[in-house]
Amino acid sequence: MTHDLFTALRPLLAAEAGAEAPAAGADPGDLEQAVWLRLLEHLRAGGPPADPPAWLRRAVRSEARRGRRAARRERPYGGEPADADGATRAEGPAAPADAFGSDPEGRALDAAHRHTLHDAVRRLPGRCPGLLAALLSAKDLTYREIAGELGISQGSLGPERSRCLGCLRRLLAPEVAAREARG
Repeated sequence: MTHDLFTALRPLLAAEAGAEAPAAGADPGDLEQAVWLRLLEHLRAGGPPADPPAWLRRAVRSEARRGRRAARRERPYGGEPADADGATRAEGPAAPADAFGSDPEGRALDAAHRHTLHDAVRRLPGRCPGLLAALLSAKDLTYREIAGELGISQGSLGPERSRCLGCLRRLLAPEVAAREARG
């Protein structure tokens, strides 16, 4: 009985969830899952609904409203997680704004990209590793400070930086092309 009910309602639920999800700002699959859970609860409490298609439509709209209300009330956590001692963790020497988001997967991707960049900078020839490391530094050094640190004239920093960035581009080009080819 219940298997037949699920089989009969599956296409209707997919269509209803697909129609309601964009307005609710939800994933259709998440909406479907929430409605299936409500149906299971309903079945456990008192058996199948009298008019399953009508019940299903009401349940989808109700879950969509619930999702919209939750989205209005919920606020993303803006700070870094605190350690046990209350101190916040830094992402490393250069902790730029997340390019991939603040979720764990996005932070992992961001850290991997930073690692790849710093690894490539270390492989550059001549003064390029020192120059680009200074430019990427979290200290946000001025050209004057970088020139003093590297022992070169401030006027040569711009052309040197351009040459180093060109080398870095050439070094990373095969890696970027390989990633794009994989999708």
